[in-house]
Amino acid sequence: MHVWRISKAKFAEAAFTGEGARLFDGRWNFQGVPMVYTSSSLALAAVEFFVHLDPSDAPDDLVSLKTELPDGFNIERMQEDRLPLNWRRVDNRHLQEMGSKWVKLKSSVALVVPSAVVEEEWNVLLNPTHPDFAAIAVERAKPFRYDERMFKRV
Repeated sequence: MHVWRISKAKFAEAAFTGEGARLFDGRWNFQGVPMVYTSSSLALAAVEFFVHLDPSDAPDDLVSLKTELPDGFNIERMQEDRLPLNWRRVDNRHLQEMGSKWVKLKSSVALVVPSAVVEEEWNVLLNPTHPDFAAIAVERAKPFRYDERMFKRV
């Protein structure tokens, strides 16, 4: 399984450490819990990153990062019917509890979760504290740009 992540170029080296999530609450983690947020396609990674951007400022310092999860990895899947009705809400403590517990249990190196941004699409959470995480090799970062039509001209 291939997974992708978009990052500012200056953070590319740390993009797969889980440090960003450890420093800040995320949809699936509490502050203090390391986690790597990835997507099942480059297009989804782009949309997931895009929702956090200023619509008037097209960034010119982005890279895409890709990795393949080796065959034989234990990968869990979170079905949408196991989630609360309001799971798409930002700062949903229930999701943060679920994800943080998953990291601490170390039951798998990857957890496939539904995207809150694009229905019928899937993100992949990676657990950097899991023993198998060291086997994940990230490919070289490639420059990434959004089409300028996606941003408002001011």
